[in-house]
Amino acid sequence: MSKKNIFKVVFIFLLVNHFNAQEKAIKLWKNVPNEIKNKSYSQEIRLNDKGQATGIKKVTDPTLQVFLVDNTNNNNTGVIIFPGGGYSVLSHIKEGYKIAKWFNSIGISAFVLHYRLPSDLIMQDKSIGPLQDAQEAIRKVRRNAKKWNLDPNKIGVIGFSAGGHLASTISTHYKDSVYKNDAISAKPDFSLLIYPVISMEKGITHQGSKNKLLGNNPSKALIEKYSNEKHITKETPPTFLVHATNDKSVLVENSIQYYLKLKENNVSAEMHLYQDGGHGFGLGKKGTHTNWPNEVENWLREKSLLPKKEIYMFSYFKGNGEDGLRLAYSKNGYDFIALNNDKSFLEPKVGKDKLMRDPCIIKGDDGLFHMVWTVSWTDKGIGYASSKDLINWSKQKFIPVMEKENATRNTWAPEITYQASKKEYMIYWSSTVFGKFPETQITEDQGYNHRIYYTKTKDFETFTETKLLYDPGFNAIDASIQKDGNRFIMFLKDETKKPIQKNLKVSFAKKITGPYTKASKAITGNYWSEGPTAIKIKGSWIVYFDKYRDHKYGAVKSLDLKNWEDISDQISFPKGARHGSIFTISEKEFLNLLKQ
Repeated sequence: MSKKNIFKVVFIFLLVNHFNAQEKAIKLWKNVPNEIKNKSYSQEIRLNDKGQATGIKKVTDPTLQVFLVDNTNNNNTGVIIFPGGGYSVLSHIKEGYKIAKWFNSIGISAFVLHYRLPSDLIMQDKSIGPLQDAQEAIRKVRRNAKKWNLDPNKIGVIGFSAGGHLASTISTHYKDSVYKNDAISAKPDFSLLIYPVISMEKGITHQGSKNKLLGNNPSKALIEKYSNEKHITKETPPTFLVHATNDKSVLVENSIQYYLKLKENNVSAEMHLYQDGGHGFGLGKKGTHTNWPNEVENWLREKSLLPKKEIYMFSYFKGNGEDGLRLAYSKNGYDFIALNNDKSFLEPKVGKDKLMRDPCIIKGDDGLFHMVWTVSWTDKGIGYASSKDLINWSKQKFIPVMEKENATRNTWAPEITYQASKKEYMIYWSSTVFGKFPETQITEDQGYNHRIYYTKTKDFETFTETKLLYDPGFNAIDASIQKDGNRFIMFLKDETKKPIQKNLKVSFAKKITGPYTKASKAITGNYWSEGPTAIKIKGSWIVYFDKYRDHKYGAVKSLDLKNWEDISDQISFPKGARHGSIFTISEKEFLNLLKQ
C-alpha cells in the first residue's frame, strides 16, 4: 500500500472515531458559496508526535458537530464554537469538542464549526470564506431551534485565537451580505472571545492569521475591514473576553482594544486578564487562568442565559423514622450538610406506627413541594403532605393505596414522579401481596416477596386504580424513576436473599408506566445497598444509596448508564442518614429556607 493510501486509511479511521465522539455531524451547505473546485485539495488530520489527532487542515465541506443537552424545554441556550489555529488549522479537540462537552455540563447545547480555512486554491475570495460559514452556522442553528429545543434569541458564539477573530468578525459583520441567504438573522446574541486575534493592524495583529486571511500584501481597506475593534457599534452583542498578559503569540492588547471600544459604545462587556497562561491554554493548564470557565458560567447566568443556580437537597430519616423528616443541602452534589442542626422538620402523625421513613419530595408546576413516605411496617397505605417552603406543611394525609388488596402485607418506600406534559403525578411503591408471584416466594427475609405498584393523581385527592408497575422476576423494592430524553429509567433494589443479591439494578421504558426492560446486572459493589435516588450532574448520572449494613451512604456515577464508577469515597452525608431522596431548589428558595 502506498504512503498516500496509508494516510487516507488513517485519516478515515481518525475521522470516524472523532465523529463518533459527537452526537452527530451535519453539513453546513448544500452548495458551498464562493467555491473553487479543486480535486487535489482535500481535508487532512494533523497528528502530534504520538500519533494523536490535534487538528484539521484543508476543510472544503464545512460541518457542524452537534452536542445537544438532554432537555425538553424550548428555551435553552446554544453556542457555536470556532476553534483556533491561525486560520491554517482547526484545533478541533482542545478548542472544540472539549469545550462543547464543558458547555453541555452546564446545560448549554454546543455546535463545533469546522469552518473553511482561507485559501486561494478553493475560494474566489478567501477573506469572506470563514465569515460565510459563521453566518450560515448561526442561521442553521436558528432554523433548527425548535427541533433542538433552543431559544433562537439565545444563540451565541465562542472563539479561540483566530477562531476568536472569526467570533469577533461575526459579531461586528453579521449584516454583511457575503452570500445569498434567507431573512434569518446572523447576529450572535452574545460572544465569548478567548485569547482572540482582533486587529489586523501592524504591531498588534497576529501576523500568521493576517497573512492566511488577507494575503501577504493586503490593501489598507481590507486591513481596516477586518480590524474588528473599529467596527463596534452600540448594536454589537454583549461580550466576555479572556486573555493572558504574557501571551506572546496574540498580544493582550487585542482584547484590551476591543473591550475599550465596547465600553465606548456602551455595550455590556466583561474582561478577565490573567498574569500567566501564555497562548492556547484551552480550558486551562495551571494557574489563575484556569478559573475562566467558572467566570463565563457566572456571566452567562447573570445574563439569564443559564438557569439560576440550583441547590441540591436531600430528604432523609434517622433511626426508625419516629421523629420525622430531616433535610440536608449541597452546592455540588457531593458534600451534604444537615439543616436545622440535624433535627426534624416535620413530626409524623398518620398511619399505624406513625413513622416517616423513606421521605420522597418533588416540586410540581403548582409551586408546591409534594412529599410521600412510609408510615408503618405493616400498613396498606402511605403518608402525604405538601409545602410551599419545606418548613410549613399541610395537614398530613393517609392514602390507602393498597386497601383493595386484602392480602397486602406492607406498603414501603413510596416515590413520586411528575409528568409536566400531562400535569400528572405517578406515585409508586413496593408491596408484598400474599399468594402472588409464588415462583419467587421463599422463607428467607421473613417471606417478603415485593413487586412495584403505582397509582396516578392530578390533585392528591382522587387517584387512579392501583396497578402493578413492574415485575422483574425477583423480589424488588425501592424503585426510583427518572426521565432521560425520550425514555424513563427505573433504579431499583434486587431484594433476593437466596441466592443473595441485595444490590441496585437499572431498567428502562419508553413510557413511565412501562413495560420496563429486564433489569440490568448490579451497578453497586460487594455490599448491601438500598434506597436509590438519582440525579444528573454535569452530564453524569449519580445514584446515591443507603449502605444500610455499613451505616453510611454510598454513590455510583455513570455517563452512559452502562458503565458505573463507585464514588462512595467522594461523598459525605449527615451521620446516621437513612433511605432518602434528592431534589433541587433554587438559590432564592434556599436562602428563604435558611432565613426561616
